[in-house]
Amino acid sequence: QVQLVESGGGLVQPGGSLRLSCAASGFIFSRYAMSWYRQAPGKERELVATITSAGASTNYADSGQGRFTISRDNAKNTVYLQMNSLKPEDTAVYYCKTRTVVGGSALDYWGQGTQATVSS
Repeated sequence: QVQLVESGGGLVQPGGSLRLSCAASGFIFSRYAMSWYRQAPGKERELVATITSAGASTNYADSGQGRFTISRDNAKNTVYLQMNSLKPEDTAVYYCKTRTVVGGSALDYWGQGTQATVSS
């Protein structure tokens, strides 16, 4: 079955960096776009970044533009989120997500999330 496993979260000081990873299995990873979302306490889950199946195109929410970089390694079935110049407001649980289409039916899959805390 489809599995998405995030890692790389932790505690970092403002201005620091984190690199999140999401290891995928159970589907043909190279066929599907991947996204990172985040959810801060008391807030709705929001899109952070998306990358197309071959990695040729990326899109970012305004909050991460210029600071975050999404990338993928299709040989390793892994998508990454490099986060630089982190701010306290980046504190959230970060999730990776994909939407697969099988037989005309679209299904969204989420990982369990990884906590990123930005604090001095």
